[in-house]
Amino acid sequence: MTSGYKDERQGRIPRLYETENIPAEEKLIYHHFFIGNTHWYAAEFDGEDIFFGYAILNGDMQNAEWGYFSLQELKSVKVGPLRVEVDCSWEVKRFGEIQPNIQRNLLRTN
Repeated sequence: MTSGYKDERQGRIPRLYETENIPAEEKLIYHHFFIGNTHWYAAEFDGEDIFFGYAILNGDMQNAEWGYFSLQELKSVKVGPLRVEVDCSWEVKRFGEIQPNIQRNLLRTN
């Protein structure tokens, strides 16, 4: 991910806490970041650095959870020559729509 990463969707993404009364399955996911079998799905953004969303670390669905993550920290992650990537083909969709695909895709890569 380049250090100047900016996306037009960041202007449309709800601010932190704006969707806290929306059930998880109904939350819209605006961004998908990934490296290997680790994925971050962003539903809210503070407008500067902090996202709220769903994180799956190292393909571990049992411990996957909703929480906060930093864009600056994602930019700094390196595993050998690999860096966190932005899914440029990502289309905004409800979390309930993508949840079955997340599990299916992780099973294929494990």
